[in-house]
Amino acid sequence: MKILITDYDFPDLELEQSLYRDAGIEVVTAQCRSEADVIAAAAGCQGLLVQYAPVNAAVLNARPEIRIVSRYGAGFDTINVADAKANGVWVGNSPDYGVGEVATHAFAMMLSLLRHIAFYDRDVKAGKWHFSSAGPMRRVSDMTVGILGLGRIGKRMAHIARNSFRRVIACDPYLLDGDFPAYVERVGMDELFSQADAISLHVPLNDETRGIVNRQMLQLMKHGSVLVNTSRGPVVDIEALLDTLDDGRLDGAALDVLPQEPPAAGSRIVQHPRVLLSPHAAFYSVVAEKELRRKAAQNLIDWAAKGSPSYVVVEGR
Repeated sequence: MKILITDYDFPDLELEQSLYRDAGIEVVTAQCRSEADVIAAAAGCQGLLVQYAPVNAAVLNARPEIRIVSRYGAGFDTINVADAKANGVWVGNSPDYGVGEVATHAFAMMLSLLRHIAFYDRDVKAGKWHFSSAGPMRRVSDMTVGILGLGRIGKRMAHIARNSFRRVIACDPYLLDGDFPAYVERVGMDELFSQADAISLHVPLNDETRGIVNRQMLQLMKHGSVLVNTSRGPVVDIEALLDTLDDGRLDGAALDVLPQEPPAAGSRIVQHPRVLLSPHAAFYSVVAEKELRRKAAQNLIDWAAKGSPSYVVVEGR
């Protein structure tokens, strides 16, 4: 078997290469940015290990020898799963590698907004020294936290937040009532945005969620509330978010992910004084990175040995 690691932003690939050496699998590497890059690099490969490179019908039709695609990460929006299914290609991911890291990062960003930590830091460095410099502040234990998407990470976020907030509410239409923890109140989408003082987004990126946090939803939010996104950048309409910050409805927004990564240095999102940013880093710890890479790589080894990956998104043939 021969596989292609299409692209990566890790310092090296020794972990993956050692796993494939031990399994007797040939591996080639590239830094693909386009369909054409993937097609050119994937000649003779039965499997792809993908980070950001696109995989769709154009790639799979040009390289019918590809039978499995595994992605670094829980999300798989860079892979067109409908095209993979139509071509009988297996798709795998690594959905449970950094649950604690992402939830903790989201919670830390949320508390930083609510307690004005980043804003205080900016003010002190600008020569301002007063407890009210960043504006009025409410007591967190009087607030309601809202979670959109109650999967692995959303549930962990709820568990972390429940001892700090008065009330935890969540919206996830794909979960049965019995899958909601006892301390989480189930609400609809409009209720979530209108009742929560702080909202954390934990949804995958697909046709249903792209732009789901739009101008209409943002206008439902309470005055003085905050929004945190550690899921995928395109689920939020960034221009609408910035406008909602500018009109004073929102007190702040914390974003680990953006529609364009990295953002342009002089862009409105980078310059906004009430936006807290991190560089798509919520998943990261030394341990979580190794777990991510090992599990994504192992999908291809398991497919070669057993006929299916450990983590199945699409069943191939």
